[in-house]
Amino acid sequence: MGLNVKDLYFSYGKGHDVLSDISFNIPDGQVLSLLGPNGTGKTTLLKCVSGIFKPQKGKVLVDDIDILSLPYKKRASLIGYVPQNTSSVFPLSVADTIMMGRTAVSGRIKNEDKDIVFDIIKKLNLENLSFAAINKISGGQRQRVFIGRALAQRPKLIVLDEPTSSLDLKNQLMVLELICRTAKEYGTSVLMSVHDLNLCAMFSDKVLIINNSKVFSCGSPKDVISEESVMLTYGVNSEVKKSENDVYIKLLRYKKE
Repeated sequence: MGLNVKDLYFSYGKGHDVLSDISFNIPDGQVLSLLGPNGTGKTTLLKCVSGIFKPQKGKVLVDDIDILSLPYKKRASLIGYVPQNTSSVFPLSVADTIMMGRTAVSGRIKNEDKDIVFDIIKKLNLENLSFAAINKISGGQRQRVFIGRALAQRPKLIVLDEPTSSLDLKNQLMVLELICRTAKEYGTSVLMSVHDLNLCAMFSDKVLIINNSKVFSCGSPKDVISEESVMLTYGVNSEVKKSENDVYIKLLRYKKE
């Protein structure tokens, strides 16, 4: 069943509407990427879907369960959330931080939990940092740790706010491939915000563009990403080439009018 967002509305106060009539769904095992210019409400939407913010109207359903009605521990078993800013951290080790994803679900640590955690550490190429304190490693390494913690939860939904923003190209590809593989293997729905249009096209089953607080377009990358949508959303000229299976976006140099 996956994620189903219905008629979501959120405002920070009178005259400051951030999200209006936002509706979309992500089936089990699919990845939806969220696009839109800065300040358009992407992070706010991710926090509403994760249960961090409570929208004034609308529903967020995970497998037909209203997540806003759930206590924190039950919500943590359904949703894994990775914020954009991971700089404020306690001096836990990499392994212990990822293990928190298991304790959020099972409480007492079992051998199975350890196997899951060290498998994730291996897949994220963090083996040489397993016992390093996360406040002593780089921002990109720390980002991989928090993504690993979300994967360790084995939740029904993973929500990621710009998961590749601190990563180099190799690690961007590695992390996104792991997220997509996890989604397919465990039937996990994934909602993530991204800025790189080509990464979005490569790794997304669906794309949702938000502009002016509303849904501008939602569908497959081939249906949603076009020269017109890039211009209307970002004010940037582009060349978009499509084949049977791929979409490639070339952004043209910005020229101030």
